[in-house]
Order: sequence, then structure tokens, then C-alpha cells
Amino acid sequence: MTLSQHCSHSFVRPLLNAIAGFFLIVCAAASANAQQGQVFPPPSSTIPQSQNQGGASVLELPAMPGGQGGGGATATLPRLAPQPGADTATLPRLAPQPGAQSLTVPSRELRSQQGYKQVTVTVTDQNGRYITDLRENDFKLLVDGQPRRIAFFRQDMNTPVSVGIVVDTSGSMQPKLAQARAAITEFVRNLNAQDDVFLFAFSSRPFLLQPFTTNHYLILSRLELLHAYGQTALFDTILDGLLMVQHGRYDKKALLVITDGMDNTSEATLGQVVAQARRMGVLIYSIGIGDPNVGAPSGGIAGLFGAGDIDEVDTRTLDLLSTETGAKTYVIREVGDGLALRNACASISRELREQYTIGFVAPDASRAGYRTVHIDVPSRPGDRVRVRKGVEVGPGTESASSTYP
Repeated sequence: MTLSQHCSHSFVRPLLNAIAGFFLIVCAAASANAQQGQVFPPPSSTIPQSQNQGGASVLELPAMPGGQGGGGATATLPRLAPQPGADTATLPRLAPQPGAQSLTVPSRELRSQQGYKQVTVTVTDQNGRYITDLRENDFKLLVDGQPRRIAFFRQDMNTPVSVGIVVDTSGSMQPKLAQARAAITEFVRNLNAQDDVFLFAFSSRPFLLQPFTTNHYLILSRLELLHAYGQTALFDTILDGLLMVQHGRYDKKALLVITDGMDNTSEATLGQVVAQARRMGVLIYSIGIGDPNVGAPSGGIAGLFGAGDIDEVDTRTLDLLSTETGAKTYVIREVGDGLALRNACASISRELREQYTIGFVAPDASRAGYRTVHIDVPSRPGDRVRVRKGVEVGPGTESASSTYP
């Protein structure tokens, strides 16, 4: 071998080794990035699409991400497992509800009055126990600081509710989905058998897994479709959930939002979500999974792959929405605490049976705008009364009159 040939081989071999090593590093980084919540494209047809995309009428199921089976193919509805002693799958036994199922609604004349509004009221004692034996004359209602007559009153012990379940399936939810399924099952099992329920999953965008139904087993059968991938479009999904629940059959409406993260991909803003919640009057309950005090990463490997804030939950936003609507937020700080998650879901479904509905006609109803609402129980000064902060009055706002024909 000549000197020139030896030099050539000495130069080329290290160069080839360096190129191969660089290629391996790039592949490893790409694989890690995919495991940390890379967005996988969903199918094209949706119901409902994000509010910025218009509506549609085709049920959408999310695409299965790589590494979870399916290789990106559209998910299909799971086959219902046969139940022992029955020919077909049946609705699981629901918690018994006291008394007969009933629905008391305001008169058509009252609902047609300009400025008529309804609010849901929760009353608890100093130990957090629900007070459910109050009567209309026990309550004092103030609208914009002025006393107002209660035009409609209802104890909601047997009142059916239109409920939307909205569950986060972004990449960081992967180790928590089994517990989330169990918790949602607990929530559904404690609902009124007449409740109207739908199921949303969301990551980088929302997916409607089950439209409104009173067959609660359909909701439970869709839980196997929950799989984790993508980012967190929390604001967009809550807006879609509010629009969806508007089509529920009952005047009392609620959303249950289960999430472990911060919004990082929505087109909507928090201000838009709060404004819509004020207009709609929907109770927005939420369960945040993770540590609300974890800070976002400043850089390094965790920041490069987007994994540094997977357990940070936006309790500020969840608390704000619950406070605005008279609902409640639960925070599950221990990610693996499945019992606490199930108990929170069960508590929310039970609370819907322990409330009151109060209706009134807002003063100066021809003047569009926001009216503050305050309700208390003067005879029980130590009790806590929870109700939405106020109502929007004027064109384009929701009222009980829009629920019924």
C-alpha cells in the first residue's frame, strides 16, 4: 500500500464512523420526541370540529398514534364484552335515586319574559355537608346589589341534568388514563339514570367519542378509545364542550373537565372561554391531576423534548372557570392516586343531586350587559352558598327559555 492510499483510508474510515454516529443520535432524538407527545394527524371528518373550523355531522374517532397499535389508522369502536347471564351488554347498575324521577320547569310565560335567568345554588354547612331541606323563603337574592324576587324555585334532588365529560388525552396523560377511565366510570355510575351525557376526548384538538345519550353504557364502552398523544387544546375544547352541552335536553347543564396540563395549542383565549361560560350558565367542574406549583423548564434536554412540564396543572384557570359558574375544582396532587380521582368524580355526580335552581327576571332587562348575582341564607349565617358570579343579559345570551319548545 502506498503512502497516499494509507492516508486516504485513515481519513475516510473515521469520517464514516462519525456520520453513522450522528445518524444514530438523530434517530434516537426523533424516537424520544415521538414518545413525548408528538402530534399525530387525526381523521378528516369531525363532529363537532373546533369552533374556528365550523360544524359537521360525522362522528370522529381519534387516530391511533404510532407505538400504541394501529400505526396511525383510525380507531374503531370497541366490541362490547358479553355480560354474564345476558345475551347482550347491559347498562351497569346505577346508584339508586331517592323518589321518582321528575323534571320541574318554569312556566312558558315566565321563560318568555325578557331577562329571565336561572342559576344553580349549592349550600353546605361548616363541615362541607350539603344542606338539602331549604325552601324558597330561606333564600335571599340580590342582583346588582338590589333585592330581587325569586320567580322560580326547584330542589334538584331528582332533576335530570345534561352533562358533558371532557377528558384530556394529551401525551402526558399516558400513565393516568387507566385511573381516568375508572374515575369516569364512577362518575357515570352515580348519575341520575335519566341524565343526558356526552363524551369528549382532547389532545391537540377535541374528539367527540359519544354524542348525547341517556344510555350510559354507551359512554362506558367508549372509554377504551382513550389513548394519549399530542398537545393540550384545553381552551378550544371547553368552548366546544359548552357549545355541545347547549343542545342537551335539560335546562340544568354541567361539564366535567379532567386534565393534567396547561393549554399550549388552543386558538381560543382564556378570556373567550370565561365570556362564553358567563353567557351559557353551565356548571364547569374540573379535576386537575398533578402539581400546580411545578414550573416550566428553562432549557436543557427536558426543554428540548417538551417533557419538563408534563405534571404541571393549570389550577388557576380551572378554579376561575369553576368560581365563575358556581361549580368546584378538585386537585389530585399525587399522579398515582386513583382512589382520590374516583372519589372526586363520585362527589361531583352526587353534588348535582344536592342543589337548588333559582330563577328570576333581571332588572332593566332591555339593557344588555352583565349582572352580578349574590344569594345567601340569612337564617343560616354559618353556611356556605355557592352560585355563579353573575349572568349576561341581552341578545345572544342563554336562558332557560331556549331549552324547551
